[in-house]
Amino acid sequence: MAIGRARRVLIAGGGIGGLAAALALQRSGVECVVFERAEELRDGGAGLHIWTNGVLALDYLGVAGQVLETAPAQQVAHFSTHRGEVLGAWPVGDFVERYGAPTIAVERSVLHGVLRDALQGSPVRTGAHVVGFDQDEDGVTVRFADGGSERGDLLIGADGIHGTVRDCLFGPAGNRYSGYIAWRGRSPLQHPDIPPGTFNAMFGPGVRFTYYDVAPGLVHWMSVANGPAGGRDEPGVREMLLRRHRGWGGPVADILAATPEEGIIRGDVEGRRPERRWGRGRVTLLGDAAHPITFNIGQGACQALEDALVLAEHLAPAGGDPVAALRRYEQERRARTAPLQRIAWRIGRMGAVENPLLIRAREAFMRKNWNTKAFAAAEKGQVSYGTRWARETRPDHPVPAPRTTVD
Repeated sequence: MAIGRARRVLIAGGGIGGLAAALALQRSGVECVVFERAEELRDGGAGLHIWTNGVLALDYLGVAGQVLETAPAQQVAHFSTHRGEVLGAWPVGDFVERYGAPTIAVERSVLHGVLRDALQGSPVRTGAHVVGFDQDEDGVTVRFADGGSERGDLLIGADGIHGTVRDCLFGPAGNRYSGYIAWRGRSPLQHPDIPPGTFNAMFGPGVRFTYYDVAPGLVHWMSVANGPAGGRDEPGVREMLLRRHRGWGGPVADILAATPEEGIIRGDVEGRRPERRWGRGRVTLLGDAAHPITFNIGQGACQALEDALVLAEHLAPAGGDPVAALRRYEQERRARTAPLQRIAWRIGRMGAVENPLLIRAREAFMRKNWNTKAFAAAEKGQVSYGTRWARETRPDHPVPAPRTTVD
C-alpha cells in the first residue's frame, strides 16, 4: 500500500457537511472535489439552530463573520408548555463571554451559500450522481450514474442518511423511523413577541412547536406530530396546522398564518443507532451519512462541521498513512457523536408522549431539572467541545461580533 499524504480527496454530497469538509481540506492544502447529484447545488431547507460549538467551528473555517452578518445571536432558549407556561430558560447568550462565540439561528441557504462561496476554484460538480466505487491499494475510483468515473486518493461519503456510499460499504442502513413527522416553514414576520435572538420550544400532547428568528423579519418554525411514516399532505396543510395548534400560547397562530403554504416542507424524522464502523480502506463517512442525529438537540449541522475539521486535522500531516488517518478520525468522532445520537433520540421520545399522566410527569421533570441539570449537561457535553477551535488560541484576529439587534 502506498504511504503518503492524500493528494486528492473525493467527496460525495454537496450539503453543509460536504462543503465544510472541502473547505477544511482546502485550508489544509489538500485538493478535493465535491460531487453533488442535483443539477444545481442545493441550498434548500428552512432554518438551523447552531450551538456555540458549531459557530466556533465556522470561525475556524474563516466564515463565521459572514454568517453573523445576518444570523441573530440567541440570548435565552425558552422551553414551555403549549399553554405558554415556562418549563425552562437557558441563558445561551452567556456563551459569548465563556467561549468567545454565540449560539445562533441561521437560514440553511445562508450557511450553505457562505460555505460554497468560501471555496477556492471550482471544486463542486453538480449533476454527478455517485452510484458506487471501487478501491485498491493506491486509490478510489468513483462511478456515476451517467457511466463516468473519477479517481482520487480517498472518498468521503457526505451524502446524508440515505447515502449511497454508506450502503455500498456495509449494505442497507438500519435507519429507524422516530414515530413523528416534522413540518417546517419560514414566515416573513415582524412580531412583538419575537424579538431578535428568540428561541422557544413548546411541548403539547404528542405535538410540539419550535420557532426562532433566522434573520431580521424572518422566522423559522417547526411543527412536530406523531403519525405513520410515508404520508403526504393534501392542499390546505397550513389550515391543518392552524387547527392543530389552535389555542396554543404565544405567537404560534400568527407565525403559521403568515407562512406561504407552498413553502411548508413535510418530512418523516429518522435516525439510526450508533454504528461501530464508518469506513473501510480509503473510504469513510461524515455528517448524517455516519451519525444521523434527530433535531431534538440542535446538533446535526454542528456535528457535521466538527467532523470536517477533525477529518482535516487527521489528514493534514505530511508523510503519514491516509488510510490510518481515516481510522483515527472515525475513532475520535464515533466517541463524540454516539452519545449525542442517543440523547437526541430519548428527548424525541419524551417529547412525543400523549398520555396525560406522562405529560404531567414530563412537565414536572422539566421544571425541576431543565434549568439546572439539563442545561449544565448540554453545555458540558455539547458546547464546551468547541473550545479546541476557540480564537483565544489564535490571537491574530478578533472574534466576530454577533448580531443582536435589527437595523
